[in-house]
Amino acid sequence: MLNMNPLEGRYMNSPAILSSRVSFGLFEADLKSGELWKAGHQVKLQSQPFKILAVLLENAGEVVSREELQLRVWGPDVVVDFEHSLGSAIKKIREALDDSADNPRFIQTLSRRGYRFIAPVSPLNTPVEVVSQSASVTPVEPGQQGESPRLDMVFSAHVGSTAQAWPKYGLALLSFGLGVAVAATACSVWFVQPRSTPPLRTSQITQEGRVYSSVDTSFESFPATVTDGTRLFTSSIEQGYDVLSEVTISTGEIRILPLPDEIASPEINDISPDGTQLLVRNHLSPAPEKPLWIVPIGGGSAFRVSSILAHDATWMPDGRNILYASGNQLAMVSLETGKSTHFATIPGRAFWLRWSPNGKLLRFTLIDSVNHASSLWEISGSQRTARSVLKASGSSPNECCGVWTASGKFFVFQALSGGRTDLWMLKGAATSDPVRVTNGPLFYEAPAAGRKADQIFFVAHDYHSRLEKYDPQQKEFAPLQGFLSHADHVSFSRDRQSVVWIDPVGRLWRAKVDGSNRVQLTPESMRVFLASWSPDGHQLALMARYPGQTWQIFLVNADGGSPERLMKEDRNVADPSFSPDGKCITFGGVPDLMGQGSTPRSVETLDLPSGRISELPHSEGLFSPRWSPDGHYIAALTLDQQKVMLYDVAAQTWKTLAVTSAADPVWASDGKAIYIHAYMAPTEPVCRIGVPDGRIEEVASLKNLPVGTIARYFFSGIAPDNSPLVHAETDISNLYTMDLNSKPDSYTR
Repeated sequence: MLNMNPLEGRYMNSPAILSSRVSFGLFEADLKSGELWKAGHQVKLQSQPFKILAVLLENAGEVVSREELQLRVWGPDVVVDFEHSLGSAIKKIREALDDSADNPRFIQTLSRRGYRFIAPVSPLNTPVEVVSQSASVTPVEPGQQGESPRLDMVFSAHVGSTAQAWPKYGLALLSFGLGVAVAATACSVWFVQPRSTPPLRTSQITQEGRVYSSVDTSFESFPATVTDGTRLFTSSIEQGYDVLSEVTISTGEIRILPLPDEIASPEINDISPDGTQLLVRNHLSPAPEKPLWIVPIGGGSAFRVSSILAHDATWMPDGRNILYASGNQLAMVSLETGKSTHFATIPGRAFWLRWSPNGKLLRFTLIDSVNHASSLWEISGSQRTARSVLKASGSSPNECCGVWTASGKFFVFQALSGGRTDLWMLKGAATSDPVRVTNGPLFYEAPAAGRKADQIFFVAHDYHSRLEKYDPQQKEFAPLQGFLSHADHVSFSRDRQSVVWIDPVGRLWRAKVDGSNRVQLTPESMRVFLASWSPDGHQLALMARYPGQTWQIFLVNADGGSPERLMKEDRNVADPSFSPDGKCITFGGVPDLMGQGSTPRSVETLDLPSGRISELPHSEGLFSPRWSPDGHYIAALTLDQQKVMLYDVAAQTWKTLAVTSAADPVWASDGKAIYIHAYMAPTEPVCRIGVPDGRIEEVASLKNLPVGTIARYFFSGIAPDNSPLVHAETDISNLYTMDLNSKPDSYTR
């Protein structure tokens, strides 16, 4: 029997909370016994705070007033200092959940109203199927700001989140889990639909949380999910590596498919029209174009598609040809003859190619080659002329990854709006008035068309991240506590008195090493990739950009102030590093997957007093330069990230320091070694390379992180004692299915 709320007359138990044991994120709670666990370990929480948590869980997605909490927990006859007791209890709950009042993942405070549990909640050992209620809404354009419409029922399934990513060289390039740092956040999903339409039915398919289909337009990573009708084929994470998996739709069971070594990190592009073959690429490479492979749905073997190189592809409707994208060209290759023919020229790089069910209209995601803005485009199969599908929203386009339903009634895509990704849909071939299908604040992405009329599948992510420091005595990583607990790309001043870091949304902060004197150095709209201290500790050189613009070098005072752009050229530049006297900055370009430039990449030097730019001799094809503390050397990486090069400043000569996969180089404080992340090696070690002898020593790796809890990690710098710092992520991501079978007329305004 459902309990009625005596204050508001609403049900206390939604259909998702009929079980006494529920889960949210990494946590489980037994509402009957009053016990709380995190990842299998019991978390201490006193009785009164747990009662408040239970009330919030029972009403997930709803505002619970302070008066209601007082009545439910303390009762009408108990006299206490209610405000103090409630505030203290909420604080204890947040401490137990590692939550924050300023950036809540679980409990949101609503001033003078009460509290709301915003994370998705699932009953344990119970199949999840949620039916949303009808509501009258006004469709909102992607990118439009404003308050989201409130509907009657929350989708309380165990779903996950991924936030706006900020690239790591050599990491997010790879689909085996080397993604980008994301903000740790959680939420519920609201389904928007007209009042007269049938309710949308959504079911959770997988439970293990190992699905990996995180779209990252910044690094051209577009892992897709496809189906043959009874199974889904997707990427999943196994012991930190990306594998090809088969998922049974009816049971959610996941089975790893064997693949040849040539496809060590598979990224699915498409499934053949007859549902028997997969089109995949090996994403274990920073190269922008890669071989295409055809794999039987059972795995085990592979056939390379001609000798072509491409960054995405799809089957032609006839099933005998492959349409592929290379550079800004679309071409067809015959599977019988291997011969390629030109299809169309487009103003950018095309991804997520999807034909309409009748084979007459091709829609795809277009990525601007310089600033990586994404937008939806289409080509008529007969005219071969590309045109934009939607009007640009906000300062730059931000839609991608659209799919047609099997009936052709709807076209579903994802769009970034207000800092989160949701699913939207258009009526058939319409190009206006999209309707939001999900309404965060979590992120939902990578829609896939089902074989049934209006069925779609999608991925929901729940990312949590933390900064960890390697302990050489214990030979393991341990989480850092305090103000750096969720930091990324950490850098200490040369006197070791101050530290700067990038927060989960890309802002740069500075503080004393004890956390005092904390200052935000960059505006909200700027996104920072890394920062380099000047030798005197008074300034910082930034690699940063504003939305829709190229990566640039900025100079900012360490005490705060407006960042100053140092170059006026409209090209991507990166990795600023000060000379020991502070008068020069060396910099490079960016890899192809972060935005192609119009000129060849090399290492250059900017003279700050004069503004003169010069190129280091024989540095063509190098990037990511780092000036040694003593000024004797400049280290850099080859564009394929397979060599670490060393430049002798006095002799003006280069030599190969080490042959290894490398990303995010950082000099040791004494200048006698440089640390790199060997991201393509087994266990992805952080290595110390001696200078100038080139001796490689493995310092730490995935083996030193807790088993089973880390999906991926990124090298984020070194502590004052030269111990590696890594940004580690836990990832709970699952597949869901949704039925869009509604009257199409009801989706018009």
